[in-house]
Amino acid sequence: MLQAGIIPVTPFEQNCTILFDPDTKEGVVVDPGGDVDVILQTVRENGIKLKAIWLTHGHIDHAGGADELRETLAIEVIGPHEDDRSLLQDIEAKSKMFNIEGVRNVAPDRFLKDGDKVSFGEHEFEVFHCPGHAPGHVIYFNRTQKFAHVGDVLFHGSIGRTDLPGGNHQQLLESIRDKVFPLGDDVGFICGHGPGGQIGEERRTNPFLRGL
Repeated sequence: MLQAGIIPVTPFEQNCTILFDPDTKEGVVVDPGGDVDVILQTVRENGIKLKAIWLTHGHIDHAGGADELRETLAIEVIGPHEDDRSLLQDIEAKSKMFNIEGVRNVAPDRFLKDGDKVSFGEHEFEVFHCPGHAPGHVIYFNRTQKFAHVGDVLFHGSIGRTDLPGGNHQQLLESIRDKVFPLGDDVGFICGHGPGGQIGEERRTNPFLRGL
């Protein structure tokens, strides 16, 4: 069975997520936005062997710690979609604006595209390109366990903001309608900030999704 642990990082309280197998202790870290020392301490205290870094998109609070973590652990940075290349190269400039220290620009070892698959151990995730919050945003879906990591596409009771560079509100709604909803109402999700939820509940009750 797949398990997940969340480490809030950066002043934005971003959900850095550790996905891991409780038997083998192998796992990946999704969106290490910063506070790398805290991430490393948590991973080591729990005996987790990280195999890769997965990014949902290129915003500073999601990707700012990826390069340092890669350097420390000698593992690959995978994702997001190539359309977020410019955001990933703008992290250090943005750090001055948001007064976040210790973050770095990052060049992923591999960009992802819609339809790709990534895995660790026996756990396979399908990749869906979901632009709107960020041009290169991707989500990760484990069909076997009906679980998705949706980054900042969808939140419990809300959706990702679209007023940042590269954001597009209509495009985000289309991503949710065409990529997230079809995963299934019974699929649970972790998101980039705050509590997760279930896709069916968001379809029924999320005020931002009425009429989709």
